[in-house]
Amino acid sequence: MPKDKLADAVTFPTPLYEMDAGPELQRMGGRTGQFPAVIVSQYAARQYTKWLSKKTGRFYRLPSEAEWEYAARAGTQTAYFFGDDPAKLGDYAWFKDNSNEPDGTTGYHPIMTKKPNPWGLYDIYGNAAEWCIDQYEANAYTRFAGKVTDGRDAINWPRLLATPYPRVLRGGGFDSEAADCRSAARLASDRLMNHTDPQLPKSPYWMSDGFYIGFRVVSPAVGPSEAEKLKWWNADDRQTLTTIQRDREQRELVKPGAVEKK
Repeated sequence: MPKDKLADAVTFPTPLYEMDAGPELQRMGGRTGQFPAVIVSQYAARQYTKWLSKKTGRFYRLPSEAEWEYAARAGTQTAYFFGDDPAKLGDYAWFKDNSNEPDGTTGYHPIMTKKPNPWGLYDIYGNAAEWCIDQYEANAYTRFAGKVTDGRDAINWPRLLATPYPRVLRGGGFDSEAADCRSAARLASDRLMNHTDPQLPKSPYWMSDGFYIGFRVVSPAVGPSEAEKLKWWNADDRQTLTTIQRDREQRELVKPGAVEKK
């Protein structure tokens, strides 16, 4: 294939990431292991759990929405695991009221610098909102009203949508109001979270405007079948699947010997 035909497929994800995300991350305090991992898409988070599973030999995945809320509540029934008074949230979370930087903007903070919940989980509220595996539906829980349901049956598995939106985010972030950090508070992802990404199609791996978006991983005591593992890890929307396939094809084209010699 002529080289000029290949030029249409060239993108620069790493330089763009550094130019757009690097300064903002540095402004908020840096990119060391002390801070939450942010601006990652749900697909990128799922790929991380796949890599971690292969690396360690133990199965890891994102939590389901029901699992996340169960862990956040830690056996409580109040609005927050510490009670119903939002005035106490500052003891447990970085959110809009206490995450101001010297220049007046908000930003994330080092992890484990606030009190944990009763089960020892830090930063379950605020700092970085956390991906769940579920597709977002406003009335997703109404079908379980008055029922006792197995946690696996409560998962709202994503269907093959045209785009990766909307998916569930929980816990609120550093710029969230106190009410949006409650154990029951829900946030739906949308395309504006990756609005400033200049690539076309948009990157399936990072969220250019999601500096308040991160994730938490879980590892069940008993791992699932190999087929079910893929359900937790793999892409499941047409936009991401198409982009991944395009990238694979372009990598094949630029391998040594792939370009026709004249």
